[in-house]
Amino acid sequence: MKFKIAIAEDNHFLAKAVIEKLSFFEDFVFKFKAANGAEMVGKLEADHNIDVILMDIQMPEMDGIKATEIIKEKHPQIKIIMLTVFDDEEHVFKAIQAGADGYLLKEINAEKIHKSILEVINDGAPMSPSIALKALNLLRNPLTITENEEIEKVKLTKRETDVLLQLSKGLNYNEIAENLFISSGTIRKHIENIYRKLQVHNKMEAVQKARSQKLI
Repeated sequence: MKFKIAIAEDNHFLAKAVIEKLSFFEDFVFKFKAANGAEMVGKLEADHNIDVILMDIQMPEMDGIKATEIIKEKHPQIKIIMLTVFDDEEHVFKAIQAGADGYLLKEINAEKIHKSILEVINDGAPMSPSIALKALNLLRNPLTITENEEIEKVKLTKRETDVLLQLSKGLNYNEIAENLFISSGTIRKHIENIYRKLQVHNKMEAVQKARSQKLI
């Protein structure tokens, strides 16, 4: 029996590397790739005959945590393993809350991915060792983590504040990049972080919420 795998990953090269790792194993068949959470949700509407999704966290349009929440509600039988570079407690906490079945860091090798997918199919919960430790800490100190998470949502770095100020003036990514002497790609990442921390989905919401909380 071949298990059907899908991947949500906005970095084309990383996705390709994972797909290559999966190709070593005859018990897996790769079905499709999505470049963000919204695309993955859409593709599952057309074909939800998937056993396991490997899900990145930070992606444009819809992040992996929101996508996990939606997919688990519509297709609870599909197993979802977060495959990410983020190992902080906030992301671990939110991923578990959203319904993730496993949580692995991206530097994982092919054998470990294979073992983890089989583990999750057999109702296990594969986790990288550092993630398992953080999950235990979350269980031991849930209130502390929740409080820290609330603080984190509205704690912007100086650079993020600079970017938000420029956004509030109606400037586009390229203009902001020019003013702050950084690349437009870096600006995009800062804006994604701002949206995540403020829990908003567009520029107008971000500026309004930042002003109401006196962040700018």
